[in-house]
Amino acid sequence: MNKIWIILKREYKTRVAKRSFLLMTILIPLLIFGFYAGIIAVAISGGNEIQNIAVIDKGSLFNGKIENKDNMNFTFITDEPVSSFLQKYHQQGYTSLLYISPSYTEDTIYSETQLGPVTKGRIEKVINNAIENKRMVDAHIDPTKLESIKSDITITAQVGKGNEFKKGSSDASSAVGYASGILIYITMFIYGMMVMRGVMEEKINRIAEVIVSSVKPFQLMVGKIIGIGAVGLTQFIIWVVLMFILQFFIPVFFPSMAHSMASAQAPGQQPGGLAAFLEGFKYMNFGLIVFAFIFYFLGGFLLYASLFAAVGSAVSEDQQEAQQLTLPITMPIVLAFVIMTRAAAEPESGLAVFGSLFPLTSPIVMMARIPYGIGTTVPWWQLGLSMLLLVLGFLFTAWLAGKIYRTGILMYGKKASWKEMWKWAFRS
Repeated sequence: MNKIWIILKREYKTRVAKRSFLLMTILIPLLIFGFYAGIIAVAISGGNEIQNIAVIDKGSLFNGKIENKDNMNFTFITDEPVSSFLQKYHQQGYTSLLYISPSYTEDTIYSETQLGPVTKGRIEKVINNAIENKRMVDAHIDPTKLESIKSDITITAQVGKGNEFKKGSSDASSAVGYASGILIYITMFIYGMMVMRGVMEEKINRIAEVIVSSVKPFQLMVGKIIGIGAVGLTQFIIWVVLMFILQFFIPVFFPSMAHSMASAQAPGQQPGGLAAFLEGFKYMNFGLIVFAFIFYFLGGFLLYASLFAAVGSAVSEDQQEAQQLTLPITMPIVLAFVIMTRAAAEPESGLAVFGSLFPLTSPIVMMARIPYGIGTTVPWWQLGLSMLLLVLGFLFTAWLAGKIYRTGILMYGKKASWKEMWKWAFRS
């Protein structure tokens, strides 16, 4: 055990002390924060381009009145034919000319540049609303009464059993599930490949021969895997702390969003849009989510890192050979990602339950289901069984990889195959 600890410390210290580790640890949260800040900025600001639109209303559809909104200003042009005004509308400061035909069936928008689909859709909405209002008036229907009849309710989700219910948000749960699953998916690839490359480098440079003279091959493999896993866990903890600190800067950069959230939380008023989405995070058990994330991150990493270490010990300098041997390992990870997209949308489906129990897919799929609620959407027995199967899966892959590692790390000049590696694993 003491030798495993020495190898673990060596792997951890050499990787954490690298400049690339420090840069990536600090830059990635800043990049994520900048990415989401950009999304929020676009969502809050909307389009800033002012559209000054001249209107020639031959069908008297608008009766000289259009409400200016969505950065669109409408000006009616009277006593001038379309043919002559087309020659000068742009010189007079208009970005486009809207012609309403007498029958409303040949309406045309003229502009010097191609209109974007959003702007074109807004203009079409204005025309359609005006046609609907005119038809209601012709049918002796009061538009104001019809507007008062319309309803736009927001259903408040309550999740639980018996007399114990609490608020929930499917959008926020889905977002957290996606984010957690994708993070584990990426890290299993990154750190798994890191383990494989580290084993390959030691084998190619003949360092492994020197180390194996002092420690058992299994101890070397376990120390390397746990050391690199500790590096990944350290990086994640720093990321969580930095993201937690950075979230307090959102109201500073976007005061309008903070104001809208505060007004949405006023008594008797239901939050909507982005405010409702962000409010959904308040009702999640983040303590349990973080604990489950750490468990499934470590469990998934240890399981797959063992297999990557076995492959690294079996190959030499041929990178193509390494890619061929890692294909059977990467396929279950990709399958888990595919199931995760289904589980994040339908957490109670049979495929989601199977994916969250099967050890090769559970680290990714279960994390997509947990934010929906433990004890409700995800029964406690499913969570416990999933964790137990993941631990048993790691123990089996570690035993299997250890036997392959013991032979492969000292074998040179021979191309390994999965058939050959199975012989190493089950040889007495």
